[in-house]
Amino acid sequence: MASTIQISNETKALISSFGSKEDTYEEIIKRMYALAVKEQLRQFLLNSENTMTLQEAREYINS
Repeated sequence: MASTIQISNETKALISSFGSKEDTYEEIIKRMYALAVKEQLRQFLLNSENTMTLQEAREYINS
């Protein structure tokens, strides 16, 4: 079932700048979503918050 969303002309122009004349808005949005998911995963994997080095882990295990 298709749905309709309302966006401003400015947002429509921004979205269309990610595609070519052959691309539908759905294809562009799906491609943008896939890129956002990859970026979110990259940020999660590279986040050093609550982590420890291998040396710290070894010392923790041996203590």
